Amino acid sequence: MEIPGRDIASLLTGLVLAMALASPSALAHSPGEMHDHTDFGEPGNPKKPARTVEIVMREEGSRMLFVPNQVEVHKGEQIRFVLTNEGMVNHEFILGTRREIDEHAIEMKKNPGMEHDDAHSKTLGMYGFDELVWHFTRAGRFVFACLIPGHLEKGIIGTVIVSDKK
Repeated sequence: MEIPGRDIASLLTGLVLAMALASPSALAHSPGEMHDHTDFGEPGNPKKPARTVEIVMREEGSRMLFVPNQVEVHKGEQIRFVLTNEGMVNHEFILGTRREIDEHAIEMKKNPGMEHDDAHSKTLGMYGFDELVWHFTRAGRFVFACLIPGHLEKGIIGTVIVSDKK
C-alpha cells in the first residue's frame, strides 16, 4: 500500500503512539495481568481454591427468588458460585453494588433481550446450570440480582455481606 509521503512503518509507529496516548493504562499490564477490578471485587482465578456457594433460581407462585438470598464471605475470600435455574423461565445472576444493579435494571428495561456472560454475571435458560468465580477484595454489602425486566420486582434479589473479620 502506498501513501504519498509516508511509508507503512511510519504509519504503524504513529498508530501505536496514538493508541498509547489515548489509553495509557492499556500498556500498564501484560495481557495475563489485566483484571476487571470493581467496587465489589474482581474475577476469581478458577485454578485457585474457592469456597463453593450454591445458588438456586426459581419461581414460587407469583414470586421469583434466589435460594439462599444472603451469602456471608470474608474480605479476600474467593467464592465459586454454582448457579442452577430450577425455573420455567430464563434468569440471571448479576453481582454488583446496589447503585450499579439499580442503574443496570433501567438499561435492561430499555434493552430486554440483553443477555449476560461476564466475569460477574450469567444468564441461564430454564433448568440451566453455570458457575462464576469471584474474589471479594473489599468489605461491604453487595447485591446479586436477576435483572430480566419484571423479575427484580418479583423479588429475585440477594445480598452478599463481606466482612473484614475471618
